[in-house]
Amino acid sequence: MEFNLADLFERAVDRFGDREAVVAGPARRTFAELEERANRMAHHLRGAGVGPGDHVAVYAYNVIEWVETMIATYKIRAVCVNVNFRYVAAELAYLLDNAAPVAMVFQRRFTDRVADVAPKVTSLRHLVVVEDGTDPADADAESLGAARYEEALAAAPPGRDFGPRSGGDHYLLYTGGTTGMPKGVLWRQEDVIFALGGGIDLISGEVVTRPEEMADKGADSVLTSLPIAPLMHGATQWSLNNGLSKGQRTVLVDSFEPAEVWRLVEAERVNMVMITGDAMARPLLETLDAALTAGVDLSSLYALSSTAALFSPALKEAFMERLGVVVTDGVGASEAGSHGVSMTVKGQAGADAGVRVKAIADALVVDESLNPLPVGEIGRLARKGHIPIGYLGDPVKTAEVFRTGPDGTRYSVPGDFARLEEDGRITLLGRGSAVINSGGEKIFPEEVEGVLKTHPGVYDAIVTGAPHRRWGETVAAVVQPRPGAAPTLGELQAHCRASLAGYKVPRVLRLVDATVRTPSGKADLVWARRQAAEAARAAETETAETEAAVGGGGDGAGGKG
Repeated sequence: MEFNLADLFERAVDRFGDREAVVAGPARRTFAELEERANRMAHHLRGAGVGPGDHVAVYAYNVIEWVETMIATYKIRAVCVNVNFRYVAAELAYLLDNAAPVAMVFQRRFTDRVADVAPKVTSLRHLVVVEDGTDPADADAESLGAARYEEALAAAPPGRDFGPRSGGDHYLLYTGGTTGMPKGVLWRQEDVIFALGGGIDLISGEVVTRPEEMADKGADSVLTSLPIAPLMHGATQWSLNNGLSKGQRTVLVDSFEPAEVWRLVEAERVNMVMITGDAMARPLLETLDAALTAGVDLSSLYALSSTAALFSPALKEAFMERLGVVVTDGVGASEAGSHGVSMTVKGQAGADAGVRVKAIADALVVDESLNPLPVGEIGRLARKGHIPIGYLGDPVKTAEVFRTGPDGTRYSVPGDFARLEEDGRITLLGRGSAVINSGGEKIFPEEVEGVLKTHPGVYDAIVTGAPHRRWGETVAAVVQPRPGAAPTLGELQAHCRASLAGYKVPRVLRLVDATVRTPSGKADLVWARRQAAEAARAAETETAETEAAVGGGGDGAGGKG
C-alpha cells in the first residue's frame, strides 16, 4: 500500500464499507456504494482511452458525481482537474487549454458553454454529461457526443481490478487566487497527503508513518464534517479526501445558503463546519440567532474551522459565545500546503494582530535569500519538505515560487509576508502581491480590513492600494455597509486610528452595494483595485476643484499623517 489517494480510500472501504461516506443533496453513498460507482466510472474512462497521467476535467457543482469521478481518476492513475463553474467561456477556454484534459465530466446545465469551448480544446476527446434537472431539449449535450453518466456507469463493470499505484502519482489543483488567470499546482500524491491530507496532525504534530494508519484513525468514531466551499476549491477537496481516507463522513452543499447550513447541522448531526473566512462567517452569524430562536438543535456541532481567508476576531468570539464551539484558523496555500493552525481561546480572539498560528515543523520565515529570519523580523512565509513539483506548464512561475536555498533545501515561497514570534508561533501578514507601498511604508491590507470590520456600520471591507501622486500608493477601503448605514471616510479614519498607525489609515473610501469575492471567499483584487482607483480619481478631482476655488495646495486623496 502506498500514500496514494486511491489506495487510502480503498483501505477505508475495506474497513468501513457500511458507513455512510458522503451526503450531497439528495444523494447518499456508503463507502461500499461509492467504491462500486467509482469503479464503474474508472472502467468507463479507461475504456474511453484515459490512462495514467491523463487529465480529466470535472465541471459541476457539489454533486455526488463530482466525488465519484474524482475517485475514479485516482483509481486509474489519471489526474482530476477542478473547473471553476463561474467561469465565462474565455476563462474556461484558458483553463482547459492549460490543463489539456482528454476527458470532461460536466453537468447538463453547462452544455452551451461546453459547446462553445470544447471544439477548440485539441486534447479533449471524450465527454460525459451529468443530469441535473435541465431539460435535454434545452441542453443537447448528446449532439456533442457526450455519454450519459448513469448509462456509462450501468455499462461498466463494478469490480476493483486496477493495477498497483504510486505515491508519485500526480495530483493537480487549479488555484484562482485574487488576481489573474488560474494556475495549476502540480503535486506528487504522497507530498500533498502530508501537506494537506492528514498525513500530519496539525494540532499535535503527530506524523503518520504507514499508509494503513490513516484508516486506523477512524476506527473508534465517525466525525461528520460540512465544508461549505465548492469542491473546485482545495479546502473542500481536502476536507473530503481526509474523510475518505479515515472512514469519516462528509456533507456537501450545492450552494451557500446560511440558513440551510444550520438546518443541515441539525439534520445530519454535523460535528465540524468548515468556512473560508468572513465572507461565510458573517452570513452564518446573521442567521444563527434566528435558527437558535426557532429551536434548531445545533448540539452536535463542536468545531468551526476557517481557512484561506481572514476570519475576524469579533466573529470568532460571537460564535464561541453562542455555540460554545472550538474555533480554529488554518494558514496555508495551494502552492505549499498547510503552514499551521491556531486555536482561538474564548475572550482572547482579539489579542493577536493578523492570523497567528502554531507552525508545523517545516514552516519558517525567510529573507529574500532564503535564510531563516530571527524573531520579530518580517519576511516571506516558506515551507520545505512535502511541497509541490511546480506550476503546470509554467517554468518561469515555478522558478519564482519553488526555490533552492543556500543550504540546498528546496522551498515553496508563494509570496506571503509573515513574522516569527517569541513563542515560536508565526503571524501571517498578507500576500506580497497585495501589500500596499505608500512612500516606502509597507501596509498589509488584512490588518486594516480586520480593524474596519469592527466598525458597527461595516458589513464587509476589502483594502487595497490606490494610485497617489506623491506617495505612489495610498490606502483605499472598498466597503459594503450594513443595511441602513453609510459610514463616512472621516468616521472610519477615526475608528482606525485607535488601533493603527497613521500611515495605515484609509485615505480613500468607496461604498459599494456588495463586495466581490471568489467562490473561496478571497477578495477579487482586480475588481477592488478598479473601485479604489475610481474613488481616488474622484477624490483628486474634488480636491483640485476645491483648491482652484479657495487657492492653495494639498495632498489630494492621500497623505502620510
